[in-house]
Amino acid sequence: MSNPPSHRGPAPKDARLFGPDALPALAAAVADLRWLLDHGYAIRSSVELVGNRHDLTRRQRVAAARCVCTAAQAARRAAHELTPEATRGRELWLDGFNILTTLETALSGGVILVGQDGCCRDATGVHRRYRKVEETVPALKLVAETARHWGVLRCRWWLDEPMSNSGRLKALLLDLAAREGWDWTAELTPSPDRVLARCGGIVATADSVVLDRCAAWVNLCGWIIRQRIPHAWRVDFSGSGP
Repeated sequence: MSNPPSHRGPAPKDARLFGPDALPALAAAVADLRWLLDHGYAIRSSVELVGNRHDLTRRQRVAAARCVCTAAQAARRAAHELTPEATRGRELWLDGFNILTTLETALSGGVILVGQDGCCRDATGVHRRYRKVEETVPALKLVAETARHWGVLRCRWWLDEPMSNSGRLKALLLDLAAREGWDWTAELTPSPDRVLARCGGIVATADSVVLDRCAAWVNLCGWIIRQRIPHAWRVDFSGSGP
């Protein structure tokens, strides 16, 4: 992560793609996707059908897909979600890149999508490549301050080993924790999804695969963004559904 610091802010066309004029079509698209998925249609063909119907760009289609879940998924996730108070005196298992990039995006002024399950996600996600930005350390400090406020016993970070710069991020997490006196661990694994889905502890993530399988989860990014980054650019689709 030796590249010059930058930001994880909005893409050049996001003001138009996610601005007020675009929101009705996006909300309708997310609702249509829910209906199709609830009736057994595949996500890829559904996104193509809905995207064509509402004349969405590729970036808008990706965003809509990141926001949608079936009614059954929404019910399962709601049933397994815990309040922040439930984390007191317990470990919190964090989906490292998922949590960090979302908070970096929120701090950078990028688009934060609030999905039908209430989870906050950035518009595109990070795929196989990660680079530290100016908001990385502030984002980590927000996690630490929130964990302390909630009374979390220990934060256990899990990072995708195949992701570029994952080893450097692990070192940054541990160095920062040692300097600040945070009780953190950080591990590299080929599949954080598999670890978190099976851990049996309280998980912090917005990853759909994990949310549909984990024993318990907490909406860490949602809480931090609402309470600590109120100026974040939130595009809310939590009410978009049949």
